[in-house]
Amino acid sequence: MSLATPTLRSPVLALLANVLSRPREPLLAALIVMLILLVGVRAPAFLTLRSMDNLLTDSALLIMLALTQMLVIVTRGIDLSVASNLALSGMMAALLAMHFPQLPLSVIVAAALGIGLVLGLLNGWLIGYLSLPPIVVTLGSMSVYRGLVFVLSGGAWVSSRNMSAEFVAFPLTRLAGLTHVVWLAALAVVAFWCLARYTRFGRDLYAIGNDPVAAGYVGIATPRRLLWTYALSGAMAGLCGYLWVARYAVAYTEIAYGFELTVIAACVIGGVSIAGGVGNISGAVLGALFLAVINNALPMVQISPFWQSALTGIVILSAVIINARGEKKRAKQILPLHFQPRAAAVAGSTS
Repeated sequence: MSLATPTLRSPVLALLANVLSRPREPLLAALIVMLILLVGVRAPAFLTLRSMDNLLTDSALLIMLALTQMLVIVTRGIDLSVASNLALSGMMAALLAMHFPQLPLSVIVAAALGIGLVLGLLNGWLIGYLSLPPIVVTLGSMSVYRGLVFVLSGGAWVSSRNMSAEFVAFPLTRLAGLTHVVWLAALAVVAFWCLARYTRFGRDLYAIGNDPVAAGYVGIATPRRLLWTYALSGAMAGLCGYLWVARYAVAYTEIAYGFELTVIAACVIGGVSIAGGVGNISGAVLGALFLAVINNALPMVQISPFWQSALTGIVILSAVIINARGEKKRAKQILPLHFQPRAAAVAGSTS
């Protein structure tokens, strides 16, 4: 009987080990689906097509910002200025629409994107070429950009009556049943997935995050890579600034206040390591969707906003703990697995 016990337990242990060793993305996707179904049992309206459409629209901007934040975090950096950049770019777009109503929408969108790009380049130059700590630089620029929103607007609001109908309508206009903002998020996901997976730029970011010193030894231009990584983050924030203001049809000094923490939380929940070098696009997208489901579902089941914040915090802490445990178990690997036997044979022959 004692000999049979390990045999009987081994399938269970093997199954458990298999589940725990799976990539985080399938488990997170299953958790999102399960959460949607559980909320749907309590509030059937949550499962309607209209509710799912609202969920996708609400998550679109968070997804777009999480994509670029993921690239920043992979390099061992962080961009705390994204929400302030978004607010400043959005306010500038709203002021342009108010004072120059004859401007084409494409010019206003390009201006918002360009403003965000310049602000991101400033962060990237300070971090990449002056080697200043990312958290210090972006914390300082966050305050500067947020202050400029107040200076440029004079503390006044720009409401929908000061914006053209085309300016306000674009984000929520539908194409093939989905809003423009959802399509933009989908295009961004595809573009950044290709960037991270198939380009030298994307591979270099992971190399920098895993070992900055070694990346420099193999010829990676770390300052230039960091410059353009933060530039991408700024440009995305600029585009989202216009989309945010146009979607909600109002621009004010507190736009997206504190939203940078939500963006970082989406990345952490999606398995992006704050220590750098680990993370992928699908994880960032799923992390953003998970937070969007929580924010949309809890009010429907009549849970207090205070509990919403507490639950979100618990999820973030849990994700950080899981990430830390995973990093402790993962040993550093000098060579890819398929090179190790050959390297061992060469070492044995030389000895």
